[in-house]
Amino acid sequence: MNFTLRLRRRPLALFVAAALPTLAAADALTLDSVVVTGSRVEHNTFDLPAAIDVVGAERLGADQARVNASEALASVPGITVLNRQNYAQDLQISSRGFGARSAFGVRGIRLVADGIPASMPDGQGQAATFNLDRAERIEVMRGPLSAVYGNHAGGVIQLFTPDGKGAPSIESNLSAGSYGSWKADVAAQGEAGGIGYVLDASRFHTDGYRDHSAATREQQLAKLSVAPDADSRLVLVANGFRQIDTQDPLGLKWGQYRAAPKSVDAVALTFNTRKSIEHAQGGLSYERRFGDDTLQLSAYLGRRSVIQFQSIPTSAQRFTAATSATSALRKHSGGVIDFDRDFSGVALRWITRRELAGGKLTTTFGVDRETSTDERRGYENFTTTSAAFALTCGSGGTVCGVKGNLRRNESDEVTSTDPYVQTEWQGDRWGFLAGLRHTTVRFAVDDRYIATGNGDDSGSVSYRRATPVLAATWKLAPALNLYASAARGFEAPTLNELFYSGANGSFSFNLKPATSRHLEAGVKAFVGERTRADLAVFEVRTDDELVVASSSGGRTSYRNAGKTLRQGVELAVDSLWAHGFSSRVAYTGLRAIYDQSFTGSGSTVAAGRRLPGIAAHTLFGELAWRHAASGFHTALEAIARDKIYVEDSNTRPTAPGFAVANLRFGIDGKRGPWNLKAFLRIDNLFDRQYVGSVIVGDSNGRYYESAPGRNWLLGAGARYTF
Repeated sequence: MNFTLRLRRRPLALFVAAALPTLAAADALTLDSVVVTGSRVEHNTFDLPAAIDVVGAERLGADQARVNASEALASVPGITVLNRQNYAQDLQISSRGFGARSAFGVRGIRLVADGIPASMPDGQGQAATFNLDRAERIEVMRGPLSAVYGNHAGGVIQLFTPDGKGAPSIESNLSAGSYGSWKADVAAQGEAGGIGYVLDASRFHTDGYRDHSAATREQQLAKLSVAPDADSRLVLVANGFRQIDTQDPLGLKWGQYRAAPKSVDAVALTFNTRKSIEHAQGGLSYERRFGDDTLQLSAYLGRRSVIQFQSIPTSAQRFTAATSATSALRKHSGGVIDFDRDFSGVALRWITRRELAGGKLTTTFGVDRETSTDERRGYENFTTTSAAFALTCGSGGTVCGVKGNLRRNESDEVTSTDPYVQTEWQGDRWGFLAGLRHTTVRFAVDDRYIATGNGDDSGSVSYRRATPVLAATWKLAPALNLYASAARGFEAPTLNELFYSGANGSFSFNLKPATSRHLEAGVKAFVGERTRADLAVFEVRTDDELVVASSSGGRTSYRNAGKTLRQGVELAVDSLWAHGFSSRVAYTGLRAIYDQSFTGSGSTVAAGRRLPGIAAHTLFGELAWRHAASGFHTALEAIARDKIYVEDSNTRPTAPGFAVANLRFGIDGKRGPWNLKAFLRIDNLFDRQYVGSVIVGDSNGRYYESAPGRNWLLGAGARYTF
């Protein structure tokens, strides 16, 4: 599949006006949302010198189950969300290619929910902890301005839950669909005694599209907000997340995917690959105004427990008396990951506002401090009564997929300290922004598993970088803004990337952080009163890019490559047409290559090879219609994606390009104190077979994770206001 985008050298307003003529007015459409991401104070997206999109409540709840962030983020240019159909490994989210190599979870992107980081101090995060049921909006920022958020900020995704206001109400929603999937949630919100509250609890279950991919998820949220006086505001947030024995179907080889996309490799069943997660956290934020200045303080703490059973062969773990004391087998940490993580953080900001040179100067001074401590254990993923070296599951007294002998016992601590300053001057025609952040990330390992052939691997390593950013906006006309920005980025290895990247799969203290230089220029234009277009072009040059060295049995190791280059264009056009019609088009073109050859794993990767996990072209389109009087609405969505390479040499079969269509219908309305709604959604309308996600660099060749065929979801909900 191949897409091309030709940009003419003329003002964007003329280009868009020729392509999308504005029709007569209808209901209001929000084309210029207010955001806080990027500038850290309220700012219109039109005037911010950055590529930023807002996914509002209307799209978050657009006839969907509100289980995965991929439901809402598919319409954002520059952001790729690959749904693995694997709830044991979370979504694969990348921003301009950053994060595409992640074996599980989200890295390379800063995740924040209600002011509390959903990313750990090392940069790894889990979007699954986002509570989409009560979300008011998600702000998504890409590009240089993300550098003001420090380590791993190739992009920033922030979720916001509204404050409880007005008369109390209770709400319940139920949905069910293909593959034995269903979800139920119940919520309450309102204000009592000056305290606003939002409460939510949900349960989701699926048997899974693929074999061995069942999952059950439970989430809870509580948010309390109060204004102690006219100049201050206090918010308390707590949330919980629980998934027990979530089945992990792993990836498929090319032949397996082509012949039976719903199948799993036999090793997933042999070892009963699965993962259990229990996550709870709470935090508070306090804001107080002192005239034109503002003090903001936030703090949080939480605990995350994980047990994961991997498919690592028994022969790769087991050693006997006949095994050499220096063998790598004695250093193997087993096939079961078991850790308990305590994490916490505090953030302090002072924001000043002054008049200067006919404009408004806003300056933010701040410091973030985050820490996490893992009590981490590793076990063999089998038990046996056999002393033989070569072990076969299910025979000779060997039982696989259970917790066996201890092979790892250590404490891992990560701390991140980030002071920063950011200032912005806004005049009538010009705006300037500058920021500087200094990040220090420290990893420390206390190894308590010392045995013959497995010495003390304790140690520590620190990474320090300053990340400056500069940006400017020029208001060429009231409805046309031009902007440019530049920054330096910083991406330290995560704990998971350090764990198995040393000799014989041990912890590595030698990985370097990736450093990058970002350039972006963009145009934002209103065409009439009913269309807005945003265009951004960018270039990112990275040194010491972290790439996959090997990935096998659920365990991935990494190495530093040479230089990489990312060049791209992003275009988003939103329009409101006559008679209740609206549309959105979002296009991403991204050329991501190795800009320098490098050698790793016994082979040479030539300059010019494509970075794996990244599509060169992605296109989203939606045409929606709403009948205002009845509340009936419908929409047709289309998603097209170019092929994706699965490993560095680009020689293995690619995940082919595809185009799919989704259709949805819904109705909502008010009946006295009741608000009622119902919907039907059909995804992959034409039943295409395609690869939904890839496992980059899998040593077993199991790169491919199948997407579902045609599937449906039916839902209904009711809210009663007292």
